[in-house]
Amino acid sequence: MDKIFADNILQGKVAFVTGGATGITGGVARAFSEAGAKLAITSRKEENLIAQKQFIEENGGECFAIAADVRDYAAVENAIAETVKHYGKIDIVVNGAAGNFLCKANELSANGFATVVDIDTKGTFNVCRAAFEELKSSRGQILNISATLHYLATPMQIHVSAAKAGVDAITRNLSVEWGRYGIRVNGIAPGPIEDTEGMKRLLLPELKDKLVKRIPLQRFGRIADIENAALFLTSDAASYINGVTLVVDGGQWLLGTSLM
Repeated sequence: MDKIFADNILQGKVAFVTGGATGITGGVARAFSEAGAKLAITSRKEENLIAQKQFIEENGGECFAIAADVRDYAAVENAIAETVKHYGKIDIVVNGAAGNFLCKANELSANGFATVVDIDTKGTFNVCRAAFEELKSSRGQILNISATLHYLATPMQIHVSAAKAGVDAITRNLSVEWGRYGIRVNGIAPGPIEDTEGMKRLLLPELKDKLVKRIPLQRFGRIADIENAALFLTSDAASYINGVTLVVDGGQWLLGTSLM
């Protein structure tokens, strides 16, 4: 891929990335490292953290890995504290920890609904709240990974739609409340990203051709598309952008997400 950004645009920054071992935010973490940032990554699965840490360090980056469940505020506080102990500060927080599965609303259990909301919405708040003092000190920023599922209606995704609507509300509210401290809060709402495990699990093969025809750009997104959006929003080029959730979906949500 041709180089898009200048070298080391995040040089000197420390980025704390939840869900930073795999998937979209794993890609964002690697892109931040390539852009010069020092990384702290957290996930529930230690084996994923070990593999990501090894990859980043083998490619010349710095990576601190610590296991934590974003639903557990004490565990999040500890991960933030250990990151500050390791690097001395935090400049960027990326909330990417998420859960998802397909389920009809009338078959969804209360526990299943609550689990996704707890990870996505409560987890996003937990990390933002725990990192506040550090971000206030560094005049840092938050980037929340959202979705487009709740913009209209997406069958079998009521739990995720509710959770991500909450994430968008957190982005808007914190951008207003914390802007006075120099903290920028933005989000990215990815569309269908084909090189993710979620896309492989959630989208039936027979629906792929039908879905791509509902994307004005006539292609699925790639993790690299989200990486580039994340680099832009966290760079000085976006220094006056605050409270925005940037949709990166090729225009798909404008035509609706339902395939029924």
